[in-house]
Amino acid sequence: MDKWQVLDSRVVVDNWPYTRTRRDVVRLPNGDEFPVFVQEYTDWVNAVVLTVEGQIVLVRQYRHAIGDFVLEIPGGMVEDGETAAGAAVREVAEETGYTSLREPIFLGRFWPNPAVATNHVSSFLFVQAAAGSPRPDRTEDLEQVLMDFDAYGALVREGRVGHMFSVLAYYRAYEHLTGVGAS
Repeated sequence: MDKWQVLDSRVVVDNWPYTRTRRDVVRLPNGDEFPVFVQEYTDWVNAVVLTVEGQIVLVRQYRHAIGDFVLEIPGGMVEDGETAAGAAVREVAEETGYTSLREPIFLGRFWPNPAVATNHVSSFLFVQAAAGSPRPDRTEDLEQVLMDFDAYGALVREGRVGHMFSVLAYYRAYEHLTGVGAS
């Protein structure tokens, strides 16, 4: 197999640092040529945050693209000069106020949609987190929700959590905490 050859590439929408849309004209190994639209994003992070009491810290917020409220784990963008772990610590503190004296546990790095997007999402686990004062960004109107970790797992298994990154991070955290599914 061969990679596609890029014949032309130009930015058609620039809303950086949130997103940039690029139009590439490509040639396939079979000679066919066509345009492909690529979404360039900064990398993202998210975190399963567990309190000293063992509850998971969630946020409920409005997500404009779907026109509804979503219950999810905290997360956001990696800013210039940040490591993924540093961004996770910052995002968790901003969105929930929670902090932990223990280092975040790395759960994995994934491509959200490698067919059309360039970025990664890195997931972390925070344990023994203590409450503080949230400092959300000006575009965030967040409600913090504490829930038993197993109760959240039941919602995930019942299909009542629709945020893919929250589901994936939950299962990775579950594997880490229980050893179930780990190799």
